[in-house]
Amino acid sequence: MKFTAFERTLQGTGASRRLRIAQKVPGIVYGAGTPAMIELDHNALFFALKKEAFHSSILEMELAGKSEQVLLRDYQMHPFRPIVLHIDFQRVDATTKVVKKVPLHFINEENSPAVKTDACVVNHVVTELRISCLASQLPEFLTVDLGNLAKGQTLHVNDIKLADGIKVMTQGKPNPVIVSVSAQAAEEEVVAPVVVAAPADKTKAKKTEKQNKK
Repeated sequence: MKFTAFERTLQGTGASRRLRIAQKVPGIVYGAGTPAMIELDHNALFFALKKEAFHSSILEMELAGKSEQVLLRDYQMHPFRPIVLHIDFQRVDATTKVVKKVPLHFINEENSPAVKTDACVVNHVVTELRISCLASQLPEFLTVDLGNLAKGQTLHVNDIKLADGIKVMTQGKPNPVIVSVSAQAAEEEVVAPVVVAAPADKTKAKKTEKQNKK
């Protein structure tokens, strides 16, 4: 993905506040040289942040007539308003080793025996993984094929096919679960309501007997 940034000369709280009033977002680019103070158009950045690839892939930043490869490292949002307050990028090249969270894309779930034959529920226990690799190897996402998933089965991190050089950072857990399968709860039996006849009115019954005797 490509985006355009502009050099920022003014710093400080007051300068950042004026930028935000002008629909600009202050930011910084660091790594591989001198940090650069930048500003970006707020609306363009706000919609870019809604795209998955903007968070998990190498970005091409145009700055002062030059193109640089960067990674999104952090951004701050307003506590309750849809406003981006600040953003950080890191310069990278083919030899830069990075640690980054990437999303999982699950495919063929509806065609698996667990769903198609046994009507089970597939639980996505994890939807993203933290990986370590060279910047040139960073995938936009990892694909998890659920086509052979069966009833009672679980998939673990080691079941994901990874390209050479990509390592999942499991943070002390040797082989965590990413997908599990559970049977659907049995439908409750519908019990027809029992209709109980109302007791006869004894007073009316006695009156009817007297009328018959007359």
